[in-house]
Amino acid sequence: MTTDHDPDTALRSSIRAIDASRGAVRMEDVYDTDVDDLWSALTEPDRLARWLATVDGDLRAGGTIRARFTSSWDGPGRIDVCEPPARLLVTMEPGAPDETVIEAVLTPMGERTRLVIEERGLPLDAVAAHGAGWQAHVENLAQHLGGVELAEWKPRWTQLTPEYEERARDLPAPEA
Repeated sequence: MTTDHDPDTALRSSIRAIDASRGAVRMEDVYDTDVDDLWSALTEPDRLARWLATVDGDLRAGGTIRARFTSSWDGPGRIDVCEPPARLLVTMEPGAPDETVIEAVLTPMGERTRLVIEERGLPLDAVAAHGAGWQAHVENLAQHLGGVELAEWKPRWTQLTPEYEERARDLPAPEA
């Protein structure tokens, strides 16, 4: 999978089974911006809303939030770890059966920054849809950082979903 930006910074994505019923989606890319700018795009509500979600609430470690993703998911979250500008860990739907954890790790690479986003705890039957969704969202992040008008997420999600469904069918059984 590649994003529309520099092929040397091609998006690397994976989906995996965690156990017999839960899985994870992992996105990794290198952005042509410094770590502070990328951190800002991930944590400042006005910038985050441009490419991923509107977020309201107590935006600090231990705080509770409400997120409304552009892809329509709406619900509560809790900020578990906030270590600027390196790591953010957020639990979505804390305490609910469909609780997931989203982790973002930023690594400076000179004037560029590597970003790894992983969402863990997804039902296995939702991993493909979330994989396609996360890829569409991080492609929009690259457009946002590049000052380009963002594409609609849903057509890209629709385009990507069959490949992620194929990947999900081929998930190896998790090790015991």
